[in-house]
Order: sequence, then C-alpha cells, then structure tokens
Amino acid sequence: MKNSELEKSCTHALTDTVDYIPGSVVMKAILKKKTGTVTILSFDTGEALPPKISPFDSLIQIIDGEAEIIINEKSCTIETGQVIIIPAHAKNVVKANKRFKMLSTIIKSGYEDMSI
Repeated sequence: MKNSELEKSCTHALTDTVDYIPGSVVMKAILKKKTGTVTILSFDTGEALPPKISPFDSLIQIIDGEAEIIINEKSCTIETGQVIIIPAHAKNVVKANKRFKMLSTIIKSGYEDMSI
C-alpha cells in the first residue's frame, strides 16, 4: 500500500497539496502517528463535516479561504492565516459557507488517563 503522507525532507506548498473538488471534502494525511495526526482538507462551498466530539484538542489553521467552525453551538468565522483550538470533548462542526482549505493538527498526549 502506498504511503499517503507527504514525502519527508522535502518542501511542500500546503495549498497545492489538495485540490478543490466540486461537491466534496478532500482529506490528505500529512503525518499519521499513534500520538497524533496532521491532515490537510479542502471543502467546496456548502460542504461540512458531520458533528463530532473528539477526546483530544484540535488545532485548526485556515490556509485558504474562510471557514465556519461551530463549537458547542457557538459559531466562529476563521479566515486565511487564523487558527482556532477546538477543545477536547466539545461538540463541533466545520462548515464551508465559502470554499476553504485547512490544516488540522491533533496531538493525543495529555489525555492518557481518559478512555477513548
């Protein structure tokens, strides 16, 4: 099976790593380890991830466009260059009112005593 992570020791233009595809959310793993993941996603206008609750904090960085992030029923608009941390155990939704690309970083340390 081909490794989907980005090639190590090489430079990469993050915004070119995933394309916009009409009517889709596209995900690509940049790093995937037991201790955490870094994923790049592109969202076409009108697309969203289903509501979820994660046992870990998630750092979301918008690298192109503008996203709506809803955390525990509170909506925030996040633009290119901005970040937000979705706290562990918070219900959240990521929506594309306009198309955008984001980098999601989840580090699983710090919650070792909690069951997943």
